[in-house]
Amino acid sequence: MIKSILVAVDGSAFTETVLQYGIHFAEKFKAHLRVLTVIDVRIFEWAVAIGVEGFAPVIPSTIYQEESQKLLEQKADEVLKKTDRMLSQHKIDYQLDKESGNPVDVICDKARLVDMVIMGAKGEFAKWSDKMMGATVEATSRLSIKPIFVSRQKYRDIKNILLAYDGSENASKALTLAASFASTLKLSLHLLNVNSSPDEAKIMIQEAKEYLVSYNIPKIEEIIIEGDPSEKIVEAAKDKNIDLIIMGSYGHSRIREAILGSTTVQVMRHSDLPILMAR
Repeated sequence: MIKSILVAVDGSAFTETVLQYGIHFAEKFKAHLRVLTVIDVRIFEWAVAIGVEGFAPVIPSTIYQEESQKLLEQKADEVLKKTDRMLSQHKIDYQLDKESGNPVDVICDKARLVDMVIMGAKGEFAKWSDKMMGATVEATSRLSIKPIFVSRQKYRDIKNILLAYDGSENASKALTLAASFASTLKLSLHLLNVNSSPDEAKIMIQEAKEYLVSYNIPKIEEIIIEGDPSEKIVEAAKDKNIDLIIMGSYGHSRIREAILGSTTVQVMRHSDLPILMAR
């Protein structure tokens, strides 16, 4: 059950959409919304490191660092002020937090005390990157112990959910999330298993359906296909007009992840849909 949600905002082009999703889920689940913005101290650490180790060393002055800190503090305050104006228009319970540190570390630490984290697929440097996913959200998705909802830049109403289920431990956690979302939000749920063995796929789909019997879900559709899991998940989502993909995160070994990248990462990089990852 989702009763507390952490929303990470940074003033980027994704911030408004992230907040829209936060508001939507807070209203539907009657959850407490905790909005967090992080002042990234790595900027100062990098500046000092480059100054000391560079070919022509120039160490940033104390005044420069102090002024930069003030600017970042002001920016964070403005982000929270605008957020407050947006949230105050809705009847939801929320709080605003500002922290300093490494964004990944701070978000993961705060995530311990909530049921779900919402982040944008990219951060404030999105316009300079052609990747589908930013470094902060990718790192956070690997380290966080709580489910993470990754938002795209454009908000879309969620009407159809796709659950990628392979019988693994994290897929089982994703099944619980999908059941909660589909029943609470009154949404259709598509159960997908990518498998070279039709018989094995049917067994997994059936066990998932048995779990879902206890939930009041309007419609459940089965999908069994063969091929590369990451590619087929993205393809199935397009074919079925899906609005949200739910899946367990990082199901492969660390060695395989290092060489090929996990299914989770590949889906996040190649799908233009919001993704909810269970850990």
